[in-house]
Amino acid sequence: MKILMFGATGMVGQGVLRECLLDDRITEIVSVVRSTSGQQSSKLSEIVLPDLAGIEAVADRFSGFDACFFCLGISSVGMSEADYTRITYDLTLAVANVLAPLNSKMTFIYVTGAGTSRDSRQMWSRVKARTEDALAALPFKATYFFRPGFIQPLHGVVSKTRWYMTAYAVIRPFSSVLVRRFPGIATTTARLGQAMINAAADGYSKPVLESADINIASGM
Repeated sequence: MKILMFGATGMVGQGVLRECLLDDRITEIVSVVRSTSGQQSSKLSEIVLPDLAGIEAVADRFSGFDACFFCLGISSVGMSEADYTRITYDLTLAVANVLAPLNSKMTFIYVTGAGTSRDSRQMWSRVKARTEDALAALPFKATYFFRPGFIQPLHGVVSKTRWYMTAYAVIRPFSSVLVRRFPGIATTTARLGQAMINAAADGYSKPVLESADINIASGM
């Protein structure tokens, strides 16, 4: 499979990229980054694009992919709904609207979060739900929405968000137990990556995957 990735330098993206590099089913990975990451692999190449809003100008570089793993996201803490919408909804759809006409056989996998709901009182949740709805309407081969709850970072994966880093430092001693005993609300970066690869390769029985589904789909 030929995979296109967005958000490969974030915590989720780091884990997904690692699994992609290790998986023999994936022959090529193209990662879209704002600045070069320094990652080295014969399977990996990067497209440096400082502003995703300008993706249409380089649309000719985004055809022929089997799947897109869209792991790009930010915390809504301290953000207005307008600013969060601009980054979460507008930029995601700017990318998807370019990819869909060019990749009729593409599976688009979008990482949202547990609790995403159109009727939520939480601003981030409503914006994520609107984004899911808009993506589902596009003519991809298949679209899956991954809604993980707690994610245990493995294999040196780290978050770049300060308050996430603090929270994970506190929770780290209990992370393995949480994943093992509560698979309905917790998963790992490795399982998340494998679940995305498996969904792209073989499909999944439903479009929305919560933590329990992610763990099942991972096969781990």
